[in-house]
Amino acid sequence: MAERVVLAYSGGLDTSVGIGWLKDATGKEVVALAVDVGQEGEDMDVIRQRALDCGAVESIVIDAKDEFANDYIVPTLKANALYQKRYPLVSAISRPLIAKYLASTAKELGADSVAHGCTGKGNDQVRFESAVAALAPELTSLAPVRDFELTRDKAIEYAAKHNLPIAQSKKSPYSIDQNVWGRAVETGFLEDPWNAPIEDLYTYTQDPSITRAPTEVVITFEQGVPVAIDGKKVTPLQMIQLMNRLAGDQGVGRVDIVEDRLVGIKSREIYEAPAGIALIAAHEELENMTLERDVARYKRGVESKWAELVYDGLWFSGLKKSLDVFIEDTQKYVTGDIRLKMHAGSAVVTGRSSTTSLYDFNLATYDTGDSFDQTMAKGFIELWSLPSKVAARRDAAAK
Repeated sequence: MAERVVLAYSGGLDTSVGIGWLKDATGKEVVALAVDVGQEGEDMDVIRQRALDCGAVESIVIDAKDEFANDYIVPTLKANALYQKRYPLVSAISRPLIAKYLASTAKELGADSVAHGCTGKGNDQVRFESAVAALAPELTSLAPVRDFELTRDKAIEYAAKHNLPIAQSKKSPYSIDQNVWGRAVETGFLEDPWNAPIEDLYTYTQDPSITRAPTEVVITFEQGVPVAIDGKKVTPLQMIQLMNRLAGDQGVGRVDIVEDRLVGIKSREIYEAPAGIALIAAHEELENMTLERDVARYKRGVESKWAELVYDGLWFSGLKKSLDVFIEDTQKYVTGDIRLKMHAGSAVVTGRSSTTSLYDFNLATYDTGDSFDQTMAKGFIELWSLPSKVAARRDAAAK
């Protein structure tokens, strides 16, 4: 039996062309593996056939939508994860799941290598290969675009020459990655950060400048997991799909960012993550009601580090696993309802309710009859400011 390589197949330009390039460069048969993580508007049967038409000896499609939502998106939501405070890790969280199936498929088929369509400039090469190294260190990782100098213009020419069934052309050179958590668009005229994005780039979100009536929903969380919308029970996947539509119709979730890539360059990226942006806003506000002050403050730093680790391809690292334990422990009281108003590109929390809330009306109110003893404040401030007072005296004496 001929040696085989399992290719993470998206159905796009680079991986479609990569099938033939891998075969020519290595002499190995190529098995295409497509993992369904909720790619909006993509027919997985079409993608399966496209891989075969491009020369794969076998084409495998795995439906991992619920697994992606439960085991990858939910932890991301619990972490309120936004890289550089804005990017909701759309592509970053799908890579470890795809790598997991790359490794397991390679083992099942007796392949000694896996491959991906990433360039040498991007983050995804690190994410795929680091994850595979953590899960199956005996496998070799190949990257035809990076290792065999398959540039984008060469790929377009190769696809045209061999009549490969792909959508990219010299007139539409965007690189697009999408899943149920969001959509990423790069390359083309976007590489000049002065160029404003055009409306044709977007598919998950409607133009937020168009006048519409606001959309208001009540999202119910149980221990940090969104479990119902307007009182109707839903799975995490169903919640994300529904919020993509509701928030997307209001133009919520558009992100235009120059981000710091792991490889050391800055890159201009356009993202759409309507459900991600809306649900993180709701979850974070419920935490404001239910987490103790010091836990909430400390968690903000953990969230930033967690997002950096995942962005940098270290989903299976020891530190990320340890931070998972901390984050999970913080969620035991994050239960309640959040009312969310979505309008003109924004998602704003307008109401909060929780049976585990730390908000005490009798302590917080300024009306007569409150239970807060203000006479304690003077002594508290004296003790709180004592170190500063002692230090100030020392500094004055030293002058």
